[in-house]
Amino acid sequence: MFRKMRRFKQQLSPEECEQILLAERRGVLAVHGEDGYPYGVPMDYLYEQGRIYFHGAKEGHKLDAIKADNRVSFTVVDQGVQVEGKQGPDVRSVIVFGHVALMETTSESLEIARRLGEKYDPADFVADELVRNEKRLQMLELVVDHMTGKRVNES
Repeated sequence: MFRKMRRFKQQLSPEECEQILLAERRGVLAVHGEDGYPYGVPMDYLYEQGRIYFHGAKEGHKLDAIKADNRVSFTVVDQGVQVEGKQGPDVRSVIVFGHVALMETTSESLEIARRLGEKYDPADFVADELVRNEKRLQMLELVVDHMTGKRVNES
């Protein structure tokens, strides 16, 4: 169902892909948008135990697209590292294909929202935000069907 990577010598191991998902802060969630156009939106995320979690509002373009077709891709690119003897940095990226589910607001989903928030902001700020925005918060869970990663040199 999923294509094999053409440039397989640049392919990252599943463990390297997970390291990138754990370390990085943002990626682009791509959904099937309106009128056949893809819709990619930058997202904060939390990667835990093979699942990727996002948060957002309870309505909007992204949610409409997910309700119409919950198949998505999510791309994360690291900052890259300069390798001695190479012109540009080596950059690693991960592409995840999967299905997104809208999570019910439960103590479990709010706990995931807390951990996601604390990846970016202090705990006291996150706690206040969750109390203020709980009714407007929609948590999303991406179940991974396929994941691939690649290392390329930017030059």
